[in-house]
Amino acid sequence: MNILKIAIHELVGMFIDDGALALLALVLIIAVGFSVKWGLLGGSIGAGILIIGCLLILAESVARAARRKFMHK
Repeated sequence: MNILKIAIHELVGMFIDDGALALLALVLIIAVGFSVKWGLLGGSIGAGILIIGCLLILAESVARAARRKFMHK
């Protein structure tokens, strides 16, 4: 039973560990999705914005984690 509890904790932690990363990615996806659906952006431009935006959000998250790790040493 303990192994199942640890597995569930790790699974939940994968999605909730960095709340800012998940929240920013969700906001980006919703904003681009609605922009494409309402015709404000073309499909290929929306895809490009999604790729670049997700990479920037990921880079910011990695930099924040590195700063946090560096500060605790």
